[in-house]
Amino acid sequence: MVVDDAGFDVLRRAMVDEQLVRRGIKDDRVLGAMGAVPRHRFVDSSMAEHAYEDRPLAIGHGQTISQPYMVARATELAAPRPTDRALEVGAGSGYQAAVLGTLAAEVYAIEIVPALAQRARQVLAELGAANVTVDSFDGGGGWPEHAPYDVIIVSAGAPRIPPLLVAELADGGRLVIPVGSTEEQELAIVRREGDHYVTSHDTRCRYVDLLGRFGVGGAMPAA
Repeated sequence: MVVDDAGFDVLRRAMVDEQLVRRGIKDDRVLGAMGAVPRHRFVDSSMAEHAYEDRPLAIGHGQTISQPYMVARATELAAPRPTDRALEVGAGSGYQAAVLGTLAAEVYAIEIVPALAQRARQVLAELGAANVTVDSFDGGGGWPEHAPYDVIIVSAGAPRIPPLLVAELADGGRLVIPVGSTEEQELAIVRREGDHYVTSHDTRCRYVDLLGRFGVGGAMPAA
């Protein structure tokens, strides 16, 4: 799925070793995906030299590509399996969707800003990510046409867990979402067990705000 651009492989290996392994990411499949997906392809070429630094980077329209550690931790908590169907809400550049695409059978990604969705589609196509589908609309209600999902990752902070997303989990499915104020959130993990849902909390974080009816502000951005 992934092509490697010469000159970035050393930086990517260092990112995995120094930012992920040293900070407690243990899942070998997640580490392998993070070491394979070329993060520099998901940022503007002028920012490519900074792509493997331990921080989010601006991608335009007030959005960012998430810090590598947060992508890895959210993915590890979601625990995607090779046969899983996954949904990402707040796809941004498409990087998290690409990581999921190396770990799951099918990935559906929603980005509310049309221009970002189009660019994500282009980059994913260039990388041969044929199992990742990107569309642009308000993802707070999920993507019911393709539900249920074994994995749902929300890559933007929300004031509460959107109930329609929880409803789209398959039995045994896992939802990972940053929940909290605009200043600080915590990764919440919702696991469906039959007719019951079990919620736990993990890493503190600060994502960009989830936009749309279940997010912050409640209005579409100007694209």
